[in-house]
Amino acid sequence: MNDQKPLAPDSTAARVALWRALHVQADAPPHVLADTVGLQLLAPPDDWRSRGDMDLQFTRPFRASIVARARFIEDMVAERLDHGLAQYVILGAGLDSFAQRRPEIGARLDVFEVDQPGPQAWKRQRLRELGFAAPSWLHFVPVDFEARQAWLDALKAAGFDPGKPSVVVSTGVSMYLSKEANAATLRQVASLAPGSTFAMTFLLPLASAEPAVRPALEMAEKGARASGTPFISFFTPAEITAMAREAGFSEARHVSAADLTDRYFKGRADGLRPPINAEELLVATV
Repeated sequence: MNDQKPLAPDSTAARVALWRALHVQADAPPHVLADTVGLQLLAPPDDWRSRGDMDLQFTRPFRASIVARARFIEDMVAERLDHGLAQYVILGAGLDSFAQRRPEIGARLDVFEVDQPGPQAWKRQRLRELGFAAPSWLHFVPVDFEARQAWLDALKAAGFDPGKPSVVVSTGVSMYLSKEANAATLRQVASLAPGSTFAMTFLLPLASAEPAVRPALEMAEKGARASGTPFISFFTPAEITAMAREAGFSEARHVSAADLTDRYFKGRADGLRPPINAEELLVATV
């Protein structure tokens, strides 16, 4: 069997891409993130918006969270370009479209997309079919996480320089990993050059979520468990920032849903905003 055979993205990666497109199609401007590239890659049936997991009311807070975290990370990358940033690493890249949407930023960096070999091969094939350019600064790094392949070793083999300041991001992943695996990732990134930053999302304990979204989160947890990819790790902000400092980061801060709301959703007439105490962000600096 050829392990490199193109394999369509999993349902989670596809759902995230479609929610980003749904924000553009269904929510009023100004859009926090204008991203329909994933929709183009997936080319779903015309009735894709009638799917249960695309229900406008049900998905509203979650699509707000998805676009807010992506926008925050991209803004952070842009802001750090003038402060020595040389490399941008996207762990579990899925259908991320930064390279296609923001080439004016990407061209000033080396961008590394790290993902499972099969889905990454599928994505590269679809990008070629749609006529997207393959710039020299974009590096695809296949890593078999299930076989415990070392992502940092694979990065170095692809040209990543651990001695240069980098931004490394991991979104929508930590809940599927053990606390020990999350701590290992923190230690690996903390070993990079001074000035490097790690941005990761983490899921707070479900009981702390605001009542309006708690049933949906509990449903997602049950679905993940039934599909064989259960949520394993939950963190309070104090726990995850303490872990980051113990891993060797000089600074670690929690970026809350309230922070993102104030930055990207303030003054909206439709009340769109990410849910409180659901999936939020850790930003840690070496």
